Amino acid sequence: MTATVIDGKAVSLKIKEQVQMRVETLKQQGVVPGLAVVLVGDNSASLTYVKNKQKTCEALGMRSDLLQFPESMAEADLLSTIDKLNNDPGIHGILVQLPLPSHIDEFSVIMAIDPQKDVDGFHPVSVGNMVIGHETLLPCTPHGIIKLLEHYDINPEGQHVVVIGRSNIVGKPVGQMLLQKNATVTFCHSKTQDLAKHTKQADIVIVAIGVAKFLNSKHLKPGAVVIDVGMNRDEKGKLCGDVDYEDVLETASFVTPVPGGVGPMTIAMLMENTVQSAENGLTKDKTGTTM
Repeated sequence: MTATVIDGKAVSLKIKEQVQMRVETLKQQGVVPGLAVVLVGDNSASLTYVKNKQKTCEALGMRSDLLQFPESMAEADLLSTIDKLNNDPGIHGILVQLPLPSHIDEFSVIMAIDPQKDVDGFHPVSVGNMVIGHETLLPCTPHGIIKLLEHYDINPEGQHVVVIGRSNIVGKPVGQMLLQKNATVTFCHSKTQDLAKHTKQADIVIVAIGVAKFLNSKHLKPGAVVIDVGMNRDEKGKLCGDVDYEDVLETASFVTPVPGGVGPMTIAMLMENTVQSAENGLTKDKTGTTM
């Protein structure tokens, strides 16, 4: 048995096509979905991510504003910038690129973003709504993982899912979202004893720890679905994930490659969130309440 490779590029293209149609519908109603990306400092990796987001926005017919500031920017000035974006009717999504310089409190910045424009899904209001199953803008990478599972008809209901990693960006939210879909979820992390004991019982394994080629076939039961969220460099400097991809191919039933798996889904879901926020704003304008 050789695993089916989950093609995140192909799935993300389909999502972007749907987003583009929704953008055209909004434009007919006089609304151009707008995303503002705030970048503090000149981190080259962050700049690359931001440029990709901008390029995708423009390709889908959306407004894209990049606000770039020096690393020395004061926290108060950043909070003031976010406040202006919160009150800008032409901006439907606000994304502050992380990491931020050490003198700026990340949590204060996340708290400053209007939850209705929180396209990253990081605000405590967004997180709370997600946990209780209330409609909200969902975090992009976890939501992208859910969409991949749906596309390949992998139903998590009744399945045992093991999530390796407990970050607020991927690990915790993806586990919660799968719990909403009636999976039995186990969280594993750096303090977990006998990791393989847990992963060998898993129907679906999601790895998001940032350690190159950490998970291999010895961690899996035959037929497991493997979702790799890692983005690392191997000993030869080649891009790789948290999973030893070649090693698990004969054991897993499905596996995401790196690159080309989860990565492309993140930007696609960001675009979807921005359009969703614009649609929500339109509904609010008509009814006085947000759906």
